[in-house]
Amino acid sequence: MDEPFILTIQYDGREYTFEARLAVMGYTHKFYVVVNGKEVVFEPDEERKYRAILSGVDQEKVTHQDRGMIREIGRRIEEIRS
Repeated sequence: MDEPFILTIQYDGREYTFEARLAVMGYTHKFYVVVNGKEVVFEPDEERKYRAILSGVDQEKVTHQDRGMIREIGRRIEEIRS
């Protein structure tokens, strides 16, 4: 399923929507989500929780609000996957 889909979260009293896509690779998968112009990759860790991965350049540009949204997106992905 490489088709884009819309991921909706509630954060800081507002509703936000993000374009996302799921990429399945062998026995694993990753979610790609664009957050305020930055692509964030979510992949499952050993405990089946999702960790966010950004490129080194993007990490420096992540704001406090972006970090909160990224955490909430990870929680939402966990809800979808369970």
